[in-house]
Amino acid sequence: MIYRPSYVDKIMAYVDTPFVKILTGVRRCGKSTILKMIMSKLRERGIPESRIVSYCFDSMEYEDMTAKQMYSELKSRVSPEGKTYFFLDEMQEIKGWEKVVNSLSSDYDVDLYITGSNSRMMSSEISTYLTGRYVSFRIYTLSFAEYLTFKEQYAAVGDPRQELANYIRLGGFPATHLQNYTQDEVYTIVRDIYNSTFFSDIVRRNQVRKIDQLERVVKYTFNNVGNTFSAKSISDYLKAEHRALDNETVYSYLEKLEKAYLLHRCSRYDLQGKEILKTQEKFYLADTSLRYSVLGYNADSVATSLENVVYLELCRRGYAVNIGKTSDGEIDFVATRQNEKVYVQVTQQIASEKTERREYERLLEIRDNYPKYVLRTDEFAGGNYEGIKTMHVADFLLSDAF
Repeated sequence: MIYRPSYVDKIMAYVDTPFVKILTGVRRCGKSTILKMIMSKLRERGIPESRIVSYCFDSMEYEDMTAKQMYSELKSRVSPEGKTYFFLDEMQEIKGWEKVVNSLSSDYDVDLYITGSNSRMMSSEISTYLTGRYVSFRIYTLSFAEYLTFKEQYAAVGDPRQELANYIRLGGFPATHLQNYTQDEVYTIVRDIYNSTFFSDIVRRNQVRKIDQLERVVKYTFNNVGNTFSAKSISDYLKAEHRALDNETVYSYLEKLEKAYLLHRCSRYDLQGKEILKTQEKFYLADTSLRYSVLGYNADSVATSLENVVYLELCRRGYAVNIGKTSDGEIDFVATRQNEKVYVQVTQQIASEKTERREYERLLEIRDNYPKYVLRTDEFAGGNYEGIKTMHVADFLLSDAF
């Protein structure tokens, strides 16, 4: 079990507080393992085993369990000898779980940690029952730094700039980096994660009948990661394939993919009008390996996969990320975190003066003093141009500067 301090340390700060701790994220991103790490930390603090209670509710054992039965079960495990620490995995599987959590935290001396792979975990029901009484933690697949740490356990780690290509190709699902799997083996594992998410969290939960339509929307979206598009563009594409699908249905499917944490929606932000625009959004994947496991590996998609890993890294570090719309173009990412802001352009390589001018001019148009970066993967990455930092993508992902 490889320690993930970026999450564990944040969550440990809330131990013994009245807040319910909710961990969310795509299936198999490491939520359950993080719960085990917190349990281990509690044992180190001297909490006896009898007061550390864990359940995994996606087990067949609890398939027909009702909220009332869950409450009775958990109530029976409350210790009379002091605070009981409950670790409840995949809790969204039980309808009405929100009421159970609310009742337990109100009626007993408990500290609750729960996980879920569907954004029902953050639904209006939680707001109703737990207003002001929960903290949520979004868990992501392995960062580039974590990937290198995992890889060190079973193989020699090369220069980070060389390793970046493997990270993009193989992704960051923890289960794929526990030993030296081949690319085909990694994609088999990831395809299994995708299939279980697709059928359990999307098709079954939402009672989707036209599965072939949904699959086509998935493939189109996965194939257009990092490109601005709309429901209409997907609808037009499907019409050209003689598969009519209205815009409303497309939006509904995209929303379901988001709620299963497979997709991240990135809206455009007008840098002049200072407002979020509701058209021509981009979507990024929860992990780059999802694209390759579903569509097959394609070297032509590396440029957008680079954007994807930079987007996820900014999210991991707590930034709200948008696409920046300028008067005549766009900035790949405008990332804000409280009073901080960074602007980021991502390019695989700068092959001509014209491309170089385009990448820098857009950032030079912005008249503020927040950090600005151009990230690239060629050998000339590095240096400073009129206050704009040029960095290799690998160096940026490992940097503490932002």
